[in-house]
Amino acid sequence: ASCRSEDVVARIGGDEFSILLPQTSHEEAQAITRRIHKACQEYERGIGRGQFITSISLGHATKTVGSISLDSVLKDAEEFMYKQKLLERKSMHSSILTSIKTMMFEKSHETEEHAERMVELSKKIGDALSLSDEQLNELELLATLHDIGKMSIDDHILYKPGKLTDEEWLEMKKHPSVGYRIALASPELISIADCILCHHEHWDGSGYPQGLVGEAIPLLSRIISVIDAYDAMTQDRPYRHALPKKAAIDEIIKCAGTQFDLNIARIFVETVMEDEASFAF
Repeated sequence: ASCRSEDVVARIGGDEFSILLPQTSHEEAQAITRRIHKACQEYERGIGRGQFITSISLGHATKTVGSISLDSVLKDAEEFMYKQKLLERKSMHSSILTSIKTMMFEKSHETEEHAERMVELSKKIGDALSLSDEQLNELELLATLHDIGKMSIDDHILYKPGKLTDEEWLEMKKHPSVGYRIALASPELISIADCILCHHEHWDGSGYPQGLVGEAIPLLSRIISVIDAYDAMTQDRPYRHALPKKAAIDEIIKCAGTQFDLNIARIFVETVMEDEASFAF
């Protein structure tokens, strides 16, 4: 019902289907997959409520060059689908992600509330930047698990109420590299490994661990950098009280173009935080 008369829908496995979409652009394919997903959600909320639980993961890929094989396009679509499946709450992959998140929340000072705030803010920036579904999925994963490397940091450093010593700060700065290695060892997280490694890089090259500059820093890492800094400033930490939202926004503006990507900082202030920002960027 969500497809068009010229589309070909076929079962290719026990619970897998492929849809051939002739003369269909990437954007049109994305709209169709969203339509299918919405129809399943509406069915579950409507006549299927209490009787069926629909768990559906969708991916798509587009053949744009004649020399590309359909097998290759199908493989790309399947890879996209599996990334989507990781975020489906009722899927098996989601239970793996939930276990990783639970472990992280238990062993670091990051909380589930922090992760939820990060996801909410990242979605707003992602939508403002017109990111693809695949990028939005990876951004949600990154928002939740960017600090997974903090599991390796001793509690006395994470919860220290005073200023860190030079040695303690060096230890703290290892967490992006640790998180990167954890992600590489987890098939579900490989796609965001580089972004985890780079989420403390600064636009002007003063960040860590690699000192990357400008657009050499992955886009998703640049987004998380702004959101994470804002959330850290507006929440109580062992070493200081939370700042007012206005003061945190002022700090984002002050560091735009040095610590933060200027464009992303502008979008954050003017689009995401427009209710708090009563001034021009």
